[in-house]
Amino acid sequence: MAPPLRLTFEKSATRVRDLDDHGPEVAFIGRSNVGKSSLINALANQRQLARVSNTPGRTQLINVFSHAGGGAVVDLPGYGFAKVPGRVRRDWPAMIEGYLLEREPLVMVFVLVDGEIGPTSLDQQVLDWLRDAEVPHTVVATKSDKVKSAKRQRRRRDLAEGCMLDPGDIVWVSAAKGIGIERVRDLVLMHLAD
Repeated sequence: MAPPLRLTFEKSATRVRDLDDHGPEVAFIGRSNVGKSSLINALANQRQLARVSNTPGRTQLINVFSHAGGGAVVDLPGYGFAKVPGRVRRDWPAMIEGYLLEREPLVMVFVLVDGEIGPTSLDQQVLDWLRDAEVPHTVVATKSDKVKSAKRQRRRRDLAEGCMLDPGDIVWVSAAKGIGIERVRDLVLMHLAD
């Protein structure tokens, strides 16, 4: 069993040029309120490392968490509905795309999709964009504990089909129940060791 990621909040930024170089980076992206911050907290086994809220759009900047073993984990603003001012939301596409296309240390993007309802059309657009831009990515289905056991197999097939992937290519997690956290943690550590 891999120990928790030893993450420390480093900084927040609006542009790639404001970020420091500290080795390989993995980034987490997904729809607002999909559970990015909760997953990062679960990976680090810290409750308040990344800000968690029931209000969509709490993450509004590129948030960097340095890893004690080298490299960093990056929490990107969510896409879709968010309770933030329009001027802030208008800056997000340039901020996020700039990071994903220009950040040389970026080695993997974890795309979080709500396992209970996704993928949404926005999730599909993001996945298409990442494929077109040839940005390496892994789909992580969150909130797996919310999917009833009788519907789990069908939900896994449907979600994979919606993401244009095989069911085995998707990592299912629940930050609340600890399901799949070890697998994501192992993947993060593998990529940060690049």
